[in-house]
Amino acid sequence: MAYNVANPPRLMIPAMNATGPQIWCYTSADDDSTTNGASYYTDGVALGMRVGDIVLVTDTATPKVSLHGVASVTATAATTAFGAVA
Repeated sequence: MAYNVANPPRLMIPAMNATGPQIWCYTSADDDSTTNGASYYTDGVALGMRVGDIVLVTDTATPKVSLHGVASVTATAATTAFGAVA
């Protein structure tokens, strides 16, 4: 499957300060390897996603929940990864 801008990640906890991480929640039928694809969140920057943010991903097809971090952003999109991000 592919990311659908009609089903964006939701900001659950905003940053406590300008440099702190935010916590997002995202639910879809895409598995975690798909959601970790390059620039998967095509509107991530417009939503406010930043490197170091945390994304709780719920895969409704499996079902399972996994923890991801925003590893990089482009001019418009965000890419997540498992594990530590800097």
